[in-house]
Amino acid sequence: MSRPGVSIEAKARSRGQLPGRMRNWTLRRQVVSLALWPFLEQVLGFLVATVDLVLTGRMAEGDLRVAMLDAMGLGGYTAWLLMILQSSVGTGVMALVSRATGANDRPLAKRGLAQGLILGLGTGLVVSTLIFLLLPTIIRAFGLDGESGRQAMAYLGTLVWSAPLIGIMFAASNALRGSGDTRTPFFAMVVVNLVNASLSWLFVFGPGDWGGRGVQGLALGTLFGWASGAFLMLTYLFFHRRAEDGENLVLSLRGCRLLPEREIIQRIIKVGIPQAMEMGGMWLIQAVMVSFISGLPQDGTLGAHMIAIRVESMSFLPGFAIGTAGAALVGQYLGAQNPEMAAKTARLCWRYAATFMGLLGILFLVWPRELIGLIVPEGPDSELFKDLSSPLLFLCGLSQPFLATCLVMKTTMRGAGATKLVMRYAFSSMIFYRVLVVPIGVTYFGMNLTGIWIVMFMDIITQAILFSRLHFQGQWLKAKV
Repeated sequence: MSRPGVSIEAKARSRGQLPGRMRNWTLRRQVVSLALWPFLEQVLGFLVATVDLVLTGRMAEGDLRVAMLDAMGLGGYTAWLLMILQSSVGTGVMALVSRATGANDRPLAKRGLAQGLILGLGTGLVVSTLIFLLLPTIIRAFGLDGESGRQAMAYLGTLVWSAPLIGIMFAASNALRGSGDTRTPFFAMVVVNLVNASLSWLFVFGPGDWGGRGVQGLALGTLFGWASGAFLMLTYLFFHRRAEDGENLVLSLRGCRLLPEREIIQRIIKVGIPQAMEMGGMWLIQAVMVSFISGLPQDGTLGAHMIAIRVESMSFLPGFAIGTAGAALVGQYLGAQNPEMAAKTARLCWRYAATFMGLLGILFLVWPRELIGLIVPEGPDSELFKDLSSPLLFLCGLSQPFLATCLVMKTTMRGAGATKLVMRYAFSSMIFYRVLVVPIGVTYFGMNLTGIWIVMFMDIITQAILFSRLHFQGQWLKAKV
């Protein structure tokens, strides 16, 4: 018989279990339940991003197509920068909300959501303005000029204004994931991707004044996609009426004070800034590499580089989904004062990600040219891209188990709030391989695109070893949020 005055949630916490319905689930079911919707979300995102490349490859032929694909290559890196800066806020929000969920602290979880939205919007406005003002410098720094530079300016001049919308989406989605709701962010991303794909096609190939906008049409489709998702997410958080049933924490903006709260913002920033520094530094390192790639003597190297990354991103779909589930559960178990289950969760996610990503890696080893052909249609330059990208995909296939290790270990450590630890060790490896080895190899030894990817492969192996060791040492479980 239960003791008077002791709630179900309190007893669950005393046993180090999660409150709500998941306390009766096995760990495997918890991981699968939280990973399913992020996986479907990643599939949609992959398909839409791939559609953008496919549309680009069919807008023109010859030199103009090469210029457009090079511009989209830079566009991909700039979009990645927007995601990096906004995801750092989302990571801080998830760490705070997941700890609050594990401790069944409803008011703190709601405050984390509200402050995350404020931060996401504010940082997005600042980032959009700064990048827009620096666009000519960024384009020149990446070695694009002439037609490639013009195409890049047309695309990025529109795309950068999506940052505030991305900030709202990331803050809301990560707060919901931290509370155990991974399904709602999936449906929001369905809307984002449907609007993106349909409007991108309309603005590029549509009739009359609607179409004919080239790469700028793709950026407009992306902008309207994020706008629709942000509007839908805010509408849901303000107006959904599902009752708080005493068992499961339900996030809502009803009753929230939508003004900045210094204490909560500081807690989010404490986790988010190290990730922003790590990922921003990674972007700068990649920018250095891309500048060397675009400066290689052979035409089309930047486009081939981005095509290989796009195909490789298929393997990220299960890895990111499993890592997202692991991060949420790790935070919840730490909030419930159960570090043993937090570590066990990370290791189960590690096994799952290595298995699924390794199986997808076999595709890269066996059918690299066929996979590239799905993006680049037949034409006078198609064999150029296949010749340049095929060796890169082979390396992708070999790297999948190591990449899965890096992805899950880093993500679960961030979910625990140990972003400073991740930043320190990730930087040490990347700076050595990508800032020192690549420039020396290209400048003094004539390293080509495949050689650059071999160095990247070595970096991934090194990081996999480092983060495996850090995981088993266990210091990341003691991070404060």
